[in-house]
Amino acid sequence: MNVLKKIFNFYYQGFRSMTLGKTLWLIILIKLFIMFAILKIFFFPNFLSSKADGENEKANYIISEMEKRTNK
Repeated sequence: MNVLKKIFNFYYQGFRSMTLGKTLWLIILIKLFIMFAILKIFFFPNFLSSKADGENEKANYIISEMEKRTNK
C-alpha cells in the first residue's frame, strides 16, 4: 500500500506544479471528448439497432451474418 501512495504522490506533485502542462492536458482532454463523443454520434450510428429490435434478434442477426461470411 505504501508503494501506491508514493506513486500517487509522485504524480500529484508533478501535476500540481505544472503551468503549461495543465493547458496542454486540457487541450488533449477536449480533443478526446470531440473524437469519442461528438464524432461517434455523426459517423458511427448504431447499425445493429436498425437491423433488429430485441437482444435475441440482434444475436440471431449476428449469427446469420457470420454464417453467411464463413460459407463463402
